[in-house]
Amino acid sequence: MAPPILKLDDIVLTFGGTPLLNGAGLQVEPGDRVCLVGRNGSGKSTLLKIAAGLIEPQSGEVFRHPASTIRYLEQAPDFAGYDTVEAYAEAGLGPGDDPYRVAYLLSHLGLTGQEHPASLSGGEARRAALARVMAPEPDILLLDEPTNHLDLPTIEWLEGELMKTRSALVLISHDRRFLEKTSNATVWLDRGQSRRLDRGFAHFELWRDEVLEAEELEQHKLGKAIEREEHWLRYGVTARRKRNMRRLGELQDMRSRHRGHKGPQGSVQATVSDAQESGKLVIEAEKIAKAYGDRTIVAPFSLRVHRGDCIGLVGPNGAGKTTLLKMLTGQLPPDSGTVKLGTNLEIATLDQKREDLNPDDSLAHYLTDGRGETLLVNGEQRHVTGYMKEFLFQPEQARTPIRNLSGGERARLMLARILARPTNLLILDEPTNDLDIETLDLLQEIVAGFTGTVILVSHDRDFLDRTVTSTIAPADPEAPDGRWIEYAGGYSDMMAQRKGAAEERRRVEKAEKAKAAETASPSAKTGGSSAKGKLSFKQKFALENLPKEIEKAQKDIASREAEMADPNLFAKNPNRFAALAKELEKLRDEVTKKEEEWLELEMLREELEG
Repeated sequence: MAPPILKLDDIVLTFGGTPLLNGAGLQVEPGDRVCLVGRNGSGKSTLLKIAAGLIEPQSGEVFRHPASTIRYLEQAPDFAGYDTVEAYAEAGLGPGDDPYRVAYLLSHLGLTGQEHPASLSGGEARRAALARVMAPEPDILLLDEPTNHLDLPTIEWLEGELMKTRSALVLISHDRRFLEKTSNATVWLDRGQSRRLDRGFAHFELWRDEVLEAEELEQHKLGKAIEREEHWLRYGVTARRKRNMRRLGELQDMRSRHRGHKGPQGSVQATVSDAQESGKLVIEAEKIAKAYGDRTIVAPFSLRVHRGDCIGLVGPNGAGKTTLLKMLTGQLPPDSGTVKLGTNLEIATLDQKREDLNPDDSLAHYLTDGRGETLLVNGEQRHVTGYMKEFLFQPEQARTPIRNLSGGERARLMLARILARPTNLLILDEPTNDLDIETLDLLQEIVAGFTGTVILVSHDRDFLDRTVTSTIAPADPEAPDGRWIEYAGGYSDMMAQRKGAAEERRRVEKAEKAKAAETASPSAKTGGSSAKGKLSFKQKFALENLPKEIEKAQKDIASREAEMADPNLFAKNPNRFAALAKELEKLRDEVTKKEEEWLELEMLREELEG
């Protein structure tokens, strides 16, 4: 096993009251791809800042290999002192680092480098910060929510970059699929302590449930043991005669452990406050269009939304998702076409920019609109502190200013407010940003079980797959031109339908080309180089041998994939890992070309033989 290049051991940190971190640890070795998971407020970002050297713990050991380089992606990057994004990104380079890598990263992240930092949107700021920390290819990359505010194409590109980087990774993210693809180890922060699983995030939830079940069983056994000892204390003859002090001491210790055990943080418990049922037809959009200057945001688009539908909007940043959403809900008039909203609509909106939050408001004031200590939930008067507890806020936080909350806690607070209000049409714009896994699970259950209608914008592939009944996306995601298409099902269903449509287009195009070639070829008509209705010798040979070549290439791919599956390969031999990755890419391209060539020849053979 390679020696660690970063090690945090027995870390303790308290911000007053209960310790945030109480014996937590983190160990990173070359080639590690560690995802750091835990509830909002469990200390994930704090532990990452300790690893980066930005915060000093009150006690514990911090070891960073003196020859290793570390780069940390913070949630709110500081651009002060930089006139351009390029200057900001280049400031992250060290001596000997490749300066051209900054231009490469900025280009793939959709930035020119000449943007002024003050003019950047949230997504652009995150892209600039990613370019800065990734450009040096450090020994350790500490990434705190790297996918927040990124669109799907950029998230998928980032996955590919991180999967082939030589840097060890420590990742915090709410995006399940991103973590599944990029991690090979999981560290779980729970009640101030850390547990490590040497497997990726895909195995985490099953392992977590097993750990909690074992803990619950242990507490049950301890309770039974206390009952037995208390019975002995009251009725045992030996106890009355000798007062066995050792046994009494053990009983007191068991009682202390049982009382002091802090169980896992509870689950968010919430349901949507149902309003009066809306009409069956919720939204009818007929050939709506929108343009800003010469740029078409929405070409004529029609849609019918029925009660009970759950519709997801996806696409790259700037494609026009929010514009389309606002037109569908009547907040923005179309340039042409019509939008009709159904009857009895009660709309509740979760805005991605959290603009509804006043940082000076207290939690209780925000939830009650300043109307005392109670609020109406599903027709029932509830005390605000009791309602807050359902969303994992403590009663003492009722007077806490919103500015003191983490990003995840703010998202949870907004969720608590909109779910308290009667609604039959939920509008969720990037609802998954900053939410922990457990709160995401709850939101999925709420959306899936909601009897009304939901329209949501999201870049979270797993969330879309688990919730939506149809997906609206740009017809051309590479270069959005205003055309939008509705696909049945979630994100994965949409991708499968797109792939099928693309393959069908290629098949038709090849058939048309083959037919045109046959019509134009004199040999096909006059019996030149090949007789009418027959392939040439060269074509026959290729048709017979291409399947064998494809099979051989697929075996080569399988052998290389098996070798790369070794989790220690990158640490032991990074050059071999890189060479295998290049060979795999070349072999896959080769298989694709050979399959296309064989398909074209087979179609030609069928056509010639009539």
